Amino acid sequence: MINSEIQNITSERPSPTPEILSALKAGLALEQLDLYKFNLRGVDLQQANLSKAKLLGADLSEAVLSDANLSGADLRGANLRGADLSGANLQGAYLNRADLEQANLSGANLEAAKLQVARYDTKTKWPQDFNYKASGAVGPGANLNGAFLNTASLRDADLQGANLRGAYLSGADLTGANLQGAALSGADLSRAYLTGACLRNARLNGADLRNTDLRAADLSDAAMEHLQSVAGADFTLVLGLTDAAKAMLHSLPPSELDVWNAYTRRTTRESLSN
Repeated sequence: MINSEIQNITSERPSPTPEILSALKAGLALEQLDLYKFNLRGVDLQQANLSKAKLLGADLSEAVLSDANLSGADLRGANLRGADLSGANLQGAYLNRADLEQANLSGANLEAAKLQVARYDTKTKWPQDFNYKASGAVGPGANLNGAFLNTASLRDADLQGANLRGAYLSGADLTGANLQGAALSGADLSRAYLTGACLRNARLNGADLRNTDLRAADLSDAAMEHLQSVAGADFTLVLGLTDAAKAMLHSLPPSELDVWNAYTRRTTRESLSN
């Protein structure tokens, strides 16, 4: 019965059937189980055996996964927002780009887990003594010095106080992101989307802002000395630019100020007058 059910759900990808959920809750190991993009929101899978399960893009928000076996599971891009993962075995699990905001990971085994670009926030609970700030995950105070985050989807991310010195953020979507106090010195922000982002007290010294979309961003008290380039950057409706920063930007040569931003259809000079 279980084998036929597995074949059915892996081909059609609906929500798990009661038989599958019962088997998971009973701790049975279901080999070849593929739960790609499944809707498991709020499901109680406490102590379930999901070792090596394929959960790419699955919605596990608010799910109860305490003490579950998720060793080697593929949770790339999964929504684990608000999930209870306390005491779960996540050894060797793939959590790249997963949403861990408000998730409870206290007591979880994260040995050799892959957390690159996983999202966390101030409400995420981590195992005691786990150095999550150096794990490659993205969140407040994260150490992402020199990280390769080109084209990353970081819309509305909380990156307060993050270390992004020399990070590669070309083409990244940081729309509405909170980068207050972040260190972005020498970062490549070319073609990045920072529309409405908070960059209060951020350090942008030596950053590359070519074709960067900064419309309506808050640059209050941001340090912007020795920028590599602002050619094509759009500063329309930016907030908090000091008189010194404005004077510095307006003093740049035409090769910087008169470059057209293909996305916003303004030159940098035009954007500075709005």
